[in-house]
Amino acid sequence: MKVLSLNFLTCAVKTCKTQSDSYPLHPKDAELVQDDIELNEDFLVNLLPRIDWSALSTTATELGLPALPATPPTLEALRADPKMLRDLHGLLLETQMVEGKLVCAACGHEYAVREGIANFLLPSHLV
Repeated sequence: MKVLSLNFLTCAVKTCKTQSDSYPLHPKDAELVQDDIELNEDFLVNLLPRIDWSALSTTATELGLPALPATPPTLEALRADPKMLRDLHGLLLETQMVEGKLVCAACGHEYAVREGIANFLLPSHLV
């Protein structure tokens, strides 16, 4: 599961749908791997406005990755800075969580991640 995916996931428990603490899910006991993926500048530039920067920053910190700037880079700054572009590419697309758990801050439910796939099936009492 790419770090990029974590930026779009929220808790599936019915009672969490209206609670802001259900996003983002927080990684716990995460085992990370790095993949080598070709850099696609246009993809990152188009993706940046869709990223919740605060959630991404929280996720990066919780995974023990280098801290992100307080504000996202502008599209022009991203295009002009190859190192920033490469670092963001490495974080979003090359870093994967292969084992661990995703935890909801609102209800505490833990979603297991095995072989890079999160199990979002809920027991019947939580649906």
